[in-house]
Amino acid sequence: MSNMIASLYNIRLLDELAEKRTIIHNIHPLIKVLTTCVYLIVVVSFNKYELSGLLPLVFYPVIIIALADIPIVPLLKRMLVVAPFIIGIGLFNPLFDHSPMVVLPWIQISGGWISFFSILLKGVLTILAALVLIATTGMTRIAAALGMMRVPRVFILQLLLTYRYISVLIEEVGRTVRAYSLRSRGEKGIRFSDWGSLTGQLLIRTLERAQRVYHSMCCRGFAGDYNVGSEKRIQIGDILYFTGWGLYFVVIRYFNIPAAIGSLITGV
Repeated sequence: MSNMIASLYNIRLLDELAEKRTIIHNIHPLIKVLTTCVYLIVVVSFNKYELSGLLPLVFYPVIIIALADIPIVPLLKRMLVVAPFIIGIGLFNPLFDHSPMVVLPWIQISGGWISFFSILLKGVLTILAALVLIATTGMTRIAAALGMMRVPRVFILQLLLTYRYISVLIEEVGRTVRAYSLRSRGEKGIRFSDWGSLTGQLLIRTLERAQRVYHSMCCRGFAGDYNVGSEKRIQIGDILYFTGWGLYFVVIRYFNIPAAIGSLITGV
């Protein structure tokens, strides 16, 4: 439990990384959001048996991470949190899909395993792209970009407040677990019989904390609109960034480059 809470406390690390000043950080937030949206659409548009065609899309997050000077280890740790959900989505595909598929002339594998690895790769690419976007832009600038895209203010407000104050909930969980461990020496974890009472106490403490936070926001002039500030204008470099990556994604979507290279090498 303590390890989970400690890892969740590092949620602000992505915002700290977003304050860097690199060539990627200087790209307009709207352009980065649009580029990421196009990337996500291209990734999920591949059919469930496509695997080789997805491989060139790995270069997008890898290049952005390198140019933005983002440490890869924190991103991988955050991906591990959602990895069980990705695996669970395609876990039963190998059990129900036994149609044989030729990977190489001398290798055959069932379609279920192909679709499983395709889902796994798609999940890794989409989550990594989202994390890279947050680490190079920051949630506040992303919210400003969503506002420029005419996304409803209610959605933007909920997104910002949920992201900002999830740490408040984590703090309450940490205090509750710490108090329980101090009052039950020798216990490993939380007894099943205490789960209900601890959950109720956590709900009450969270509601009280939320009310205090809301009253504090009202005292500081909050009237239902979250001020995300103003952004700079879109420059020619931003347009070239979006155009370049957009053309790359389109080429990857309609031309299977790894298959073409493999056919050229093997002569098949």
